[in-house]
Amino acid sequence: MTPHQYIERETLDIRTEQLYWDRVIGFCYSRLRERSPALFRLLTGRRFSGLLGFLNYDLFMGGRLLGLDRLARRSGIDLSECCDDPRNLTTPKGIFERKIRYWQCRPMSEDLAEIVSPADARVVTGSFCDTGVLFLKDKFFEFDKLFCRHEWTDAFRDGDFAIFRLTPEKYHYNHVPVSGTVRDIYEVDGAYHSCNPAAVVSIMTPYSMNRRVVTVIDTDAPGGTKVGLVAMIEVVALMIGDIIQCYSEERYDDPRDIRPGMFLRKGAPKSLYRPGSSTDVLVFQKGKVEFAGDIVANLCDPRASNRFSSWFGDPLVETEVKVRSSIAVRKAGTGGQDNNEMFSQRSITLNRKRL
Repeated sequence: MTPHQYIERETLDIRTEQLYWDRVIGFCYSRLRERSPALFRLLTGRRFSGLLGFLNYDLFMGGRLLGLDRLARRSGIDLSECCDDPRNLTTPKGIFERKIRYWQCRPMSEDLAEIVSPADARVVTGSFCDTGVLFLKDKFFEFDKLFCRHEWTDAFRDGDFAIFRLTPEKYHYNHVPVSGTVRDIYEVDGAYHSCNPAAVVSIMTPYSMNRRVVTVIDTDAPGGTKVGLVAMIEVVALMIGDIIQCYSEERYDDPRDIRPGMFLRKGAPKSLYRPGSSTDVLVFQKGKVEFAGDIVANLCDPRASNRFSSWFGDPLVETEVKVRSSIAVRKAGTGGQDNNEMFSQRSITLNRKRL
């Protein structure tokens, strides 16, 4: 199979992703899906996904097999970031649901005009507008099926999006990407397809097929980021048991369920994925934001061999980003001119480094 490579944002180095269960997932999404569709539907259902997560994170991958220190090292997990004593993380599930000192190790700009990454993840950006340079038609999801509510489908039509793919070893808390008031939050039922790149290119539109939680945030509220409506869509995947809404205004203190009318502060913890791989999708209204120049430039970097690029026929190289790092700003003309200039200068510097 084609290796799946991405770009590390800080260094511009090309990295090859270690794909978990790659051969098994490749078999399931090719031969098994074609020859036994009923069994395939069973394997991508909620019960089997939960069972697989239990076996993988609570039982078979426990300290008895690898030792937790070795597991953390092999996965590239920095346990020194943890809030808790690493010696108290006694299962792989505990490691993957870890809390980190994000206020120290994931610093965030205080600029109100910036949009930040909701997760430690690998990101691609795109547009629903067929005249946009980032237009991606029916890749990753079908727009008309994404929201399952006409009100929000109409509100975000021809807008822009960013997809954040969390791999199993990542910190699995999601953080709020913008400040604003919750207009709506609801769950859409669906399957538990893997977010392994082999599965994504096989299904083509898994993120509008999987179970997901949609949160619509009005950032034009007082104290908000002022980029109109923003949808944050948390998408489950294989081995994800649940999405727990646990918003905390300060660190991880006093977690609360999220309800319409609540004001969410940018950078604060919002939710937790039960362990496994998963995906966040941010959707913006048309003409409201401008993505960071380096992330957009990396999409077309010819140095990276990438399954998305090979299968979709478009250059789609992911950039690894940190939670709470800047990924976009208000578009010029809406109060974010200085920030756009800053991102443009950063893009020029990084492109010179790439050359």
